Amino acid sequence: MKIKQLRLYPVAPRWCFLAVDTDEGVTGWGEPIIEGKVETVMAAVKELEFYLIDKDPAQINDLWQLLYRGGFYRGGPILMSAIAGIEQALWDIKGKVMGQPVHQLLGGRVRDKMKVYSWVGGDDPADEIAQIKAQQKLGRSTFKLNGCGKMALVDTHKAVDDVIERIGLIRSTFGNTVDFGLDFHGRVSVPMAKVLLRELEPFRPLFVEEPVLAEQYEQYSVLSSSTSIVLAAGERMYTRAEFKRVLSRGGLGILQPDVSHAGGILETVKIAAMAEAYDVTLAPHCPLGPIAFSACLAVDFVSYNAVLQETSLGMHYNTGADLLDYVNNKDDFTITDGFINPLTKPGLGVELNEDAIYQAAEQHTGWRNPVWRHQDGSVAEW
Repeated sequence: MKIKQLRLYPVAPRWCFLAVDTDEGVTGWGEPIIEGKVETVMAAVKELEFYLIDKDPAQINDLWQLLYRGGFYRGGPILMSAIAGIEQALWDIKGKVMGQPVHQLLGGRVRDKMKVYSWVGGDDPADEIAQIKAQQKLGRSTFKLNGCGKMALVDTHKAVDDVIERIGLIRSTFGNTVDFGLDFHGRVSVPMAKVLLRELEPFRPLFVEEPVLAEQYEQYSVLSSSTSIVLAAGERMYTRAEFKRVLSRGGLGILQPDVSHAGGILETVKIAAMAEAYDVTLAPHCPLGPIAFSACLAVDFVSYNAVLQETSLGMHYNTGADLLDYVNNKDDFTITDGFINPLTKPGLGVELNEDAIYQAAEQHTGWRNPVWRHQDGSVAEW
């Protein structure tokens, strides 16, 4: 079997699907994307296509090394996301050819079901209580919401009080019937992170994600030593080398690599194994589409330290399409009492509605990050 061609489909709301076709009629699907940079990632995939045509898609390890090491310059969000989407598609092909789900090819399951969590609220948080109540009716009890909106490098008492009041209201409304993580989204400076973490402790969030930007990773251990809240990060780390530095410094309790950004399925399994050696748990980042979500589940079901899986189902970014709108086998993605079962169909286990994908790609208009500014006119972290 040989790789014949690569096809790319940018689709709503902010995703990109990749089809890798073979000369024997087997097609694998991956999801190479950096949100807001779809054209750039697509260009990187097209450049990498040169190394793949007429190669055996079964040689996943060798092809990954070729794509990663063959160009001299490596790492970063664009190149690693391009490689990730290609690698996912190669696993999808291998699973389909062998008639096995990818998690079986990686050694088999370590659990029977995986706990998932859903987003509530939006970029500038509002209406979380109503959304949590709606999700509870669907049998879900674990959530993530933005911890704050725009936050100045040194902000006011009122800004801090507004955050505490909102999170306190959620906890007082639901008591211990729900768990929720808070995403600082890299919006919070080191000085303000210390203040917010201390003030938020009484409300016992499940974790605080990206308490500071990934560039400030040396501060994770400093912040962790001053709070009982579990700190989580990893969505903006792209190679094993970056995760190695973070893990050796300490401070994180949950690692959140993105299977579509950090090099793909097997690379994320290796990152998970590194984290396990440090007694750090895994909760793959995935505000993306069904292929990326399926790839995450393949990782979750073979990684002992996987504790939570993010899903974009119903997420505030999903304007124009939701997680399962391009999926034919929707029942396989049923979430029951907050858990999802392993996908058992060959490959990644997702059967795509290709006509819907082609139509969406024709109508694609792109998505860009919002631009926020502080009161003084300077650019704020989104």
